[in-house]
Amino acid sequence: MPKQQRLKKYKSQFLIKLLTEMIRIRRFEEKAAQMYGLQKIGGFCHLYIGQEAVAVGSISTLNLKKDYVATAYRDHGHALVSGLSADELMAELYGKVTGCSRGKGGSMHFFSAEKHFLGGNGIVGGQIPVATGAALKISYRKEKGVVLCYFGDGAIHQGTFHESLNLAKIWNLPIVYIVENNQYGMGTNFQRVSAVSDFYIMGSSYGFEGKQVDGMDVLKVYEEVNKAAKEAREKGIPSLLEIKTYRYRGHSMSDPAKYRTKEELNQFKKQDPILILKSEMEENGLLDEKAYKKIDDAAKAEMEAAVRFAEESPEPEISELYEHVLA
Repeated sequence: MPKQQRLKKYKSQFLIKLLTEMIRIRRFEEKAAQMYGLQKIGGFCHLYIGQEAVAVGSISTLNLKKDYVATAYRDHGHALVSGLSADELMAELYGKVTGCSRGKGGSMHFFSAEKHFLGGNGIVGGQIPVATGAALKISYRKEKGVVLCYFGDGAIHQGTFHESLNLAKIWNLPIVYIVENNQYGMGTNFQRVSAVSDFYIMGSSYGFEGKQVDGMDVLKVYEEVNKAAKEAREKGIPSLLEIKTYRYRGHSMSDPAKYRTKEELNQFKKQDPILILKSEMEENGLLDEKAYKKIDDAAKAEMEAAVRFAEESPEPEISELYEHVLA
């Protein structure tokens, strides 16, 4: 479908929602980076700037009363779109008791059982069997849900990936595996460490349908994940999507990202997912600069309020050290 016509399929409220969610993630991440620089936030912190279209486009296909999300340590964007509040997420970054994991998990371990958000997982590939287990639960209980399982290109060579895909196909589990290929596993270009550089074809080893998706275009992500999720939910057909994206910041806050050129970064900044949707909506008369500024200002105000909430929240009591410890 020609790009100038494809927006006609969608209600303007839906497009504004997609744009708003991407802007909220961008402003949350920028504020988190600022607070990290001021040493208000410690530990690891992996930002999602540049990859917003992946989480927003895919999670917009879900009903999180029935469906589930599991992701890796770059989890802030997924958590926001899954319905966790900026307040509880910022408080978690601050290590405060009002955080979504009571200040114990930090950046890599956002979690909400109520929202069906199964993390945030700090172990590379550790979420893949967790998500597969959630899909087994849905299948076993004959529920009508689906699981979206996200991981990076650095995790695709883990044994958990291959074992989980094998089980998902044998048991016909309702799960969509999504590799967010942001081009780099920490500081190494994915093509240097992978015998197969088109990850989506790896699904064929287990009888999976695989597809490569433009992860800088939120509508393409929405459309492809929507198809895959429907097949998984209604027919128990799992799939593997390689969503090609790009992170504009380093791997984590301590990474100066000197392994890539400024020219490469600037080239990908021309494909900013927020600007792509914004300009397309403007071309179709669905958005003007004043409306965009209103959305952006609201997101900035929300994140300023989240910082105030985190600053004013109490530290965990010392007794919390021994709560939730299983062994």
